[in-house]
Amino acid sequence: MAKQNQSTGKTLVGHGGEPHQTVASDGVRLTTNQGLVIADDQNTLTVGERGPQLLEDHIMREKITHFDHERIPERVVHARGYAAHGYFQAYKSHAGLTKAGFLQDPSVQTPVFCRFSTVAGRAGSFDTARDVRGFSVKFYTNEGNYDLVGNNIPVFFIQDAIKFPDLVHSVKPEPDRDFPQAQSAHNTFWDFVSLNSEAMHMLMWIMSDRAIPRSFRMMEGFGVHTFRMINKKGESKFVKFHWRPKLGTFSLIWDEAVKIGGADPDFHRRDLWNAIEAKDFPEWELSVQAFSESQAAEFDFDALDPTKLIPEELVPLTPLGKMVLNRNVDNFFAETEQVAFCPSHVVPGIDFSNDPLLQGRLFSYLDTQLSRLGSPNFHQIPVNKPKCPFANFQRDGHMQTEVPTGRVANEPNSLDDGQPREDPKAGFTTFAAEESGKKLRIRPESFADYYTQARLFWKSMTEPEQRHIVGGFAFELGKCDVVKIRTRMLGHLKNVDKNLAEQVATALGMKGQGDSIKPRVSVGDPDPSKPLSQYAAAPKTLSGKKIGLLITAGVDDKLLTAIREAANAEGAMLSIVAPRAGEIETSGGKKVMPEHFLAGAPSVLFDCIIVAPTKADELEKEADAVDWIRNAFAHLKVIGYTETATRLFEKASVALDADDGIVDVSDGKLDKFVQQAKEYRIWDREPNVRSM
Repeated sequence: MAKQNQSTGKTLVGHGGEPHQTVASDGVRLTTNQGLVIADDQNTLTVGERGPQLLEDHIMREKITHFDHERIPERVVHARGYAAHGYFQAYKSHAGLTKAGFLQDPSVQTPVFCRFSTVAGRAGSFDTARDVRGFSVKFYTNEGNYDLVGNNIPVFFIQDAIKFPDLVHSVKPEPDRDFPQAQSAHNTFWDFVSLNSEAMHMLMWIMSDRAIPRSFRMMEGFGVHTFRMINKKGESKFVKFHWRPKLGTFSLIWDEAVKIGGADPDFHRRDLWNAIEAKDFPEWELSVQAFSESQAAEFDFDALDPTKLIPEELVPLTPLGKMVLNRNVDNFFAETEQVAFCPSHVVPGIDFSNDPLLQGRLFSYLDTQLSRLGSPNFHQIPVNKPKCPFANFQRDGHMQTEVPTGRVANEPNSLDDGQPREDPKAGFTTFAAEESGKKLRIRPESFADYYTQARLFWKSMTEPEQRHIVGGFAFELGKCDVVKIRTRMLGHLKNVDKNLAEQVATALGMKGQGDSIKPRVSVGDPDPSKPLSQYAAAPKTLSGKKIGLLITAGVDDKLLTAIREAANAEGAMLSIVAPRAGEIETSGGKKVMPEHFLAGAPSVLFDCIIVAPTKADELEKEADAVDWIRNAFAHLKVIGYTETATRLFEKASVALDADDGIVDVSDGKLDKFVQQAKEYRIWDREPNVRSM
């Protein structure tokens, strides 16, 4: 049984064995803004260990309310976002699982608005920063708006919402110097997470390629929390939400992400806009992992713990339907900036669990929108307005744009002919879960295993993915100049995997160092879970990807036609790059307007490249042309070339026979190039060209 923290003036030991310092009796005490001394700033007040949170927790509400109102009008988190309209369509009726109307009729297309975002950076930060990505969908259903507000990672850093302001403050620019921007590689973040063992699983994800997605269109989404679904019989199941992109899940390499941030800070938003404008509509499949409370009780982790996921081998995915984004916004501010997502916006058939982070979000998001949009009438903004009828007795307020009629604004009343009134049959009813227990500030013991699933993630990665995780930790901790924080993190990593810790320590020049941190519970050794890896079963496809073609005037018409036809056949996007921005002429006298000029389009912007100059001497003195090849090779991309490009490869120090990823396309036959490019990257090349 967990013990409540007491203000003893001594060093207490947290779940992961790390020290949490409390002030001495004669030191400065942590208080509320009213001067009330706080006994426990780590846990929200709940009914029993795993029960719901209590609205009377004025300490948590004050802390989060203050946090929610820190920035006006830009979002504090998820400020850098981009969005599009589309629709959701169920595959079939899911009446056995839920009574939610939008999941019943496969002929109905429910309108949606989907916003993607980074979390830490401001609105002007760059798209490719290493960060969690928001993945939020507003369903305009015939029963009201439903907001599925999630991320591209299925777990989170913290278990209790009371710690959310601390987490975000730690990852934001350090307050005395206001940098770094949109980056977690600094002291305050690593100090915070190294003092909170519960963050270890999320850190494995955020140091992996998942934190630098190739595109919003190639990014998974998750509801993060455990929710409930309820059918018409009143039967309930827990569910975890998953979005799977039709194009597959792909990421950038770190060096590539850094270079793209300089070459095109709007890389992800431009990619989404252009795909929709080209009618290459992005698509995701929505699935759930559905399981009973009795099944949850058998798991060796707590399903209500937001730092845990449910392996698909344990509970397979049940596909529900598809989402297609098919229309760009008409006005960025009116729609993308003013959209208001709240996890408390649900419809009949979907309900909440006692996940303590979710419970805090149910309060925090609404409070944030009141501050950011300036009024409780934010639901009247077109992008937030339900597309079904709505009516109530709420009146007036800032920014009231409706014109309510009638003499009464209260219910019950007998003066308005009975409109509107409650509907016990069709209305939302909360699942009647039994709750009992003492009022406590406590973290349940079932939340105390902080390392087993972090180890699961590490063991499930392919060798290249593991290399990138090591590189992520080495880069970030290398930016942290407080040695005690580094050694503390190395201690945590030893609990995750000794080989991981040794590789990171070696990269930092700290071999053999690392604190001894005793886990609160013994760390398990789970079998790998293949779905956790992006590349273990990645689809071999060029669909949705970009081919960069570097040409000069006089390019062969037949070759150009063959490349276009191959790209179209694979559903890829071809972008022509020329030395200058102006129009060029082909060998047959046709005029071609390149999409890019060389100095403005480095090879990092493309998934694979073809170098086909008419005469190499035109490009040999161009450093950008040499770097085009050199960087593509270093970023493990497939490179096609014609015989006229040979000397350029020599200048780039890239051998034409270096590996199978360098393909001669001089004869206009693209089959081999296409097959290699479908592999996305030449991973076997990496140990020879990159250290991480």
